[in-house]
Amino acid sequence: MQRNLLGGAALCALLVVIHPAMAQTTPAKVEPAAATDDAAPSDIIVTGSARQQRRFDVSYAVNSMNQAEIQKLAPKSTTDLIGTLPGIHAEATGGEVQNITRVRGIPTDRGFLYYQQDGLPLFQELDGYFFNQGDGMNRLDLMTDRIEVVRGGPAPIYASTAAAIANVITVTGTATTRGKAQLTLGDTGLYRLDAYQAGPVSDDTYYAVGGFLRHHEGYRNSGFPSDRGGQIRANLRHDLANGFVKLSGQYTDDHNVFYLSIPTADPRDPSVSLDRYIDYFTGTLNSPALRDVNIKYRDGAGVIQNQRGDLSNGRHLRFGNVALNYEGDFGDWHVSAKGGVTQGKLHFDAFYSTSNPVDATTFAGNYRSAATTAFGANVARLGYSIAGTAGQSAYNPAADSGLVMQAQYRSIENDFHSTQGDVSVTHRFDTGFGTHDVRAGIYGSLWGQKTFNAYQNLLIEVKSRPRTLDLAAYDAAGNVLGYVTDHGALANAGTLGGGGADGQLLALYGTDTWDVTDRLRIDAGIRHEWYSYDGFGRLTAAYDLGDPTTLADNSTRGFTGAIGTLKLKQQATNWTVGANYDATGNIGAYIRASQLEVPPNTTITLNYPVAAIVPTKAKLYEAGVKFAAGRSYLYVTGFYTKFDPLNASFAAFNPATGRADQVTNFIGTAETRGLEADGQLRLAGPFSLAGSVTFQNPRYLNFSSNTGADGSRASGKQIIREPKLFLNVRPTIDFAVADAGVSVYGRYDYVSRRYTDFFNSTALPAYGAFGLGATATRGPWQVQVVGDNITNAHGFTEGNTAGDRFGQGVPTAIFGRPLFGRNVRLIVSRSW
Repeated sequence: MQRNLLGGAALCALLVVIHPAMAQTTPAKVEPAAATDDAAPSDIIVTGSARQQRRFDVSYAVNSMNQAEIQKLAPKSTTDLIGTLPGIHAEATGGEVQNITRVRGIPTDRGFLYYQQDGLPLFQELDGYFFNQGDGMNRLDLMTDRIEVVRGGPAPIYASTAAAIANVITVTGTATTRGKAQLTLGDTGLYRLDAYQAGPVSDDTYYAVGGFLRHHEGYRNSGFPSDRGGQIRANLRHDLANGFVKLSGQYTDDHNVFYLSIPTADPRDPSVSLDRYIDYFTGTLNSPALRDVNIKYRDGAGVIQNQRGDLSNGRHLRFGNVALNYEGDFGDWHVSAKGGVTQGKLHFDAFYSTSNPVDATTFAGNYRSAATTAFGANVARLGYSIAGTAGQSAYNPAADSGLVMQAQYRSIENDFHSTQGDVSVTHRFDTGFGTHDVRAGIYGSLWGQKTFNAYQNLLIEVKSRPRTLDLAAYDAAGNVLGYVTDHGALANAGTLGGGGADGQLLALYGTDTWDVTDRLRIDAGIRHEWYSYDGFGRLTAAYDLGDPTTLADNSTRGFTGAIGTLKLKQQATNWTVGANYDATGNIGAYIRASQLEVPPNTTITLNYPVAAIVPTKAKLYEAGVKFAAGRSYLYVTGFYTKFDPLNASFAAFNPATGRADQVTNFIGTAETRGLEADGQLRLAGPFSLAGSVTFQNPRYLNFSSNTGADGSRASGKQIIREPKLFLNVRPTIDFAVADAGVSVYGRYDYVSRRYTDFFNSTALPAYGAFGLGATATRGPWQVQVVGDNITNAHGFTEGNTAGDRFGQGVPTAIFGRPLFGRNVRLIVSRSW
């Protein structure tokens, strides 16, 4: 696979060299205009609509960002790009992939923002098993022509489990040969080459091919490269008398290190910073000490196995996709047929933060009793050493931070596949009372995953790139009697799992767009889905692996040899209805209501037994006004989202037991009321201003439990990690220097206060960050310099998701994922 990737990248580089000759020998052909009414290409929308139309004309919130706009923003990842839009809160601090997006307050990580590529998903479900279908499978490169993002509106009709759709539309060849090569260099050790070329093969057949290669040391210093690999995408389109057929392919092979949360202050005294041990901007718990991890576990036959891990492997995702697309017009009838097949593998190594640092003396004292029981009454003391060193070099935490902490190494393997297809027919007809555009379609998908995972709980020092620690029991003479740990492991296999699952989906959908007059449009749609799941999970139990010298193997997970199976069938019905009225050619308004019903995903069938599954419903209401004049526009949308039921677990007072520290499962509701806006002001002269803003009130309501526990303490509280206000402002000044066009621009991002827990007891403070950029274009050459967080603003995201159920015990978070520090990139490109 790596040879195929390198060969594809070599082809991209070869196109850079040979393009002038191809340009001279290619016959010219006149292309039809992409848009009318002086609309920019990014004003034309195809997502969430029966036919392409202007953004101004649709009755839902949608944005389109073309390649030029994407390059100006210079995002680090697809999530970083999506985070510039209103209504979608993004946490893009985890690296290039597996970042977090939340749509209009819906309380899920990456949930309900459904990605497509040219109208089809690359994988059926929103989130695969530790790979995600968003920025995990959709990487930005020069083959990305534009991205269209629909929020709410008809999204539940045109995709499964979608409160929003991000449709990545790829470059397609035309009669004019064109291409681009781009080199990106960054002060974080970033080296990246992008290239693409597109053009004609004959008078009616066109090609496009491109991709990227990238090596990146990383925004945080892990001691090994963060990102390395790339992808290639290509397509071949043949025009017919009444339409076209297009064959597309993609291959991605990429390693990406995952940045998890870090401690930033001493929990014994939160006023004491840990910055001298773990730098806020560059520090990480990733470490070269985790290049050779051995996770011991018991297989189903009772034999001890070894799962090896290398943290530098990161999230290694390899997949290929082949898709076929047909579009044809037959008078007033339009036929569309799309199909795609994806096959892939994931090998994921990551180091997950689990709990706050603790005083080293206290931590050791907690194991004194167990060590005495295991190794004898002559245990005089417990002491630390550096795991894996010759002679077990002693380590004295008191000479350092005085703290130690636990974290979890995760080794995960996943083979996945997904086949999906969509066929629809659209018919336009007059009734004498307006014109109807009716679309009927069928969508089907077959997908599955086969997984294995082993997690090891490790003891580490509180430092960036920490070493693993052993905790030993000593007698009075200083002899080692035994170990609490095993080469740094507190539990050899703290978690173990494996199994497989397959899913089937059949969906029927229909829409009607009724142009009542040339100003009033009413549209409605319905989608009914039938799901079938068939999965198995390998059952586990706790075992003692039999090593008397350590406590770490006394209770480690192992496979019993038994298999649990689960079959599920679910149905879901989604609907939408909306109306749009344009008072003039520049001013309009719309209103819409939608319902999204969300069944479980295939990973639920890996868990046996499993509780009764109740599909979640999201009610989506929105109303908006819009203004567009020339290159200036303003879209303002009010929205209301109700997510019900919401499953949650937290501690509450239980009248049956009289305790307030018992974790209880609750069923409740998440509700968000909000207002979002995005716009651009561009008048005569060099200055323009663009940006987006979202005001919202995301809160929990009506928690109840069949245990009788009282969940009212969480009701009315702000939804975890959701801000009430987030925005970005992007001013630009364009001018000329000699015969070069110059653009200088800035960006300011602001996110208001959030909370780590259901009770809002620990806050993630508000933050704002500045970015600057400049682009100079002369002929086919372009040079861009862009800098992020140029003032090194302190901003905290996420918290510590593994341990924040009850907050962090302090009013302001001391554990989380900080913003990356100041970083600068130079981008040089040549177009033809």
